[in-house]
Amino acid sequence: MGLNKLELKEFLDEKVNQFNTVAFIEPDPVSVPHRYSLKEDIEIASFLASSIAWGNRKMITKNGHRMMDLLGDSPYDFVMSHQEHQLERLDAFVHRTFNGEDFKYFIKALNHIYTNHDGLESIFIKHQTVDSLQPAIHALHQIFFEIEHPQRTRKHVADPMKGSVAKRINMNLRWLCRKDNKGVDLGIWDISPAKLSCPLDIHSGNVARKLGLLNRKNNDLKALDELDKSLRELDPIDPVKYDFALFGLGIYECF
Repeated sequence: MGLNKLELKEFLDEKVNQFNTVAFIEPDPVSVPHRYSLKEDIEIASFLASSIAWGNRKMITKNGHRMMDLLGDSPYDFVMSHQEHQLERLDAFVHRTFNGEDFKYFIKALNHIYTNHDGLESIFIKHQTVDSLQPAIHALHQIFFEIEHPQRTRKHVADPMKGSVAKRINMNLRWLCRKDNKGVDLGIWDISPAKLSCPLDIHSGNVARKLGLLNRKNNDLKALDELDKSLRELDPIDPVKYDFALFGLGIYECF
């Protein structure tokens, strides 16, 4: 676009304000955790909905809400209090390659995390570094699979230490850690938004390259690091607010 850094920031800030509004919520998977007010319900709904966030946005959102319905609209209570036979209702759930077997294990793993590790937030607080949550995502992956598990389910929880850009978990972290007055992100965790990484996918990556925020061609960890550095130069306190701009430009404006 030929914009200097100040012009680029002004352009992207304008796009953030355009897309970071309550109108964003209903058609987006973030609407799933917005069903709830209890902290544990919000974070479990957020984790589950973001875990199936690939493919068609409308179908992701629909299936995220279906997950909550299968959990009796009380995800934390179901995770902590379900009987083994109640897991059978999850057998029929399918979203692309995520199936009922995966869903049932996710419930068991979440029970393990809340029973033995003081919940999801505690893992990220304990394992965050001064400027990154990627080591905490790695720790989550390790803890999530501490108990006996189907091998097939491992692919549904990303691990940056194995080369994943962890797009879905980084989106989940945006929902839970960002605090503003716009109403989209929930901001219930006591973790600095400055440490967040952008949910990098084909759409955000392509827009970032067209804007000169990203040069690397592959969407890998090096690209994620490059994009994070670019966004933190624009706003070191809240860099991932620009995910709204990259998403909106790519999906709504076909930039």
